[in-house]
Order: sequence, then structure tokens, then C-alpha cells
Amino acid sequence: MHYFKLPIISSLFLSLVLLTACGGDDTKKITTVDNPEIVSVAFFDALYNERNVEKAASVCNPKLAKLILHYRSPEAVARHLFNMSYDKVEIRPDSGGVKVREQFKGSANITIYFDGYYQESRIKEVKRLALVQRGGKWFIDKILKDPF
Repeated sequence: MHYFKLPIISSLFLSLVLLTACGGDDTKKITTVDNPEIVSVAFFDALYNERNVEKAASVCNPKLAKLILHYRSPEAVARHLFNMSYDKVEIRPDSGGVKVREQFKGSANITIYFDGYYQESRIKEVKRLALVQRGGKWFIDKILKDPF
């Protein structure tokens, strides 16, 4: 009878160890969410350079995150939501938006500049995002219309 209990106990212990080891996957979330410019750049970097849809969705409001996860691949998100594709891209925020953000502490509109390559062609692009602050953290709320 003692031989029967040992495999059950050891398999329960092994299951517990495996569940604990799998629980802390930080590669699917963007950790810096206290600055809307950083969140915006990290969102696009996760999408275009890291090719990680889950990570990009981690800083979006639930409705936008659901839409992004619906497309499943970063290429599909880039094509359908942003109408732009890159093989390699540099992403930077508009530094002039800081004063506007300070006036409206609960929300921010951030302009992002892209400079990259797709199939050996250089492409420059501009996108705008609306962010909201909840619990001291910034989340992408909407993709705004192209400014130009």
C-alpha cells in the first residue's frame, strides 16, 4: 500500500513545481507603464521589432487589446490597424508633447515617428495614439487618425 502513495505524492509535487515555474513569464508584458511616451514606443517596438502581439496588447485598454489579439500575428496587426509594414524600424516619440501631457494628467495624445525599411525601401511614417491613465499606469486607449 505504501508503494501506491509514493507515485501520487511525487507526481503532485512535480505538477506543483512545473506550475510555479511557468507562472512568471514577464516577456509577454511591458513593464514600464508610468510614462505615456515610453508606453507608446514600447507598444510599437513589441509589435514591429520584437514581433510579440501579446506584449503589445498588454498596454492597451481591454477593447483594443481584444482587437489586437484577434489578429494573432504582428504582421496582421500592422497591416490591418496601422497600414504599415517594416522589416526593421526605429521608433521615437514627439518630444514636444510633454507640455500638453502635463496639462491633462489623466490622458495624453502621443505622436510617434517611424523610420525604417521594408523590402529594402526606406519608409517614414507618423502615427498618433490616445492614452489614458488608470491607477498611475498608462494604457493605449485609441489609435487616432493620421495627422497628415
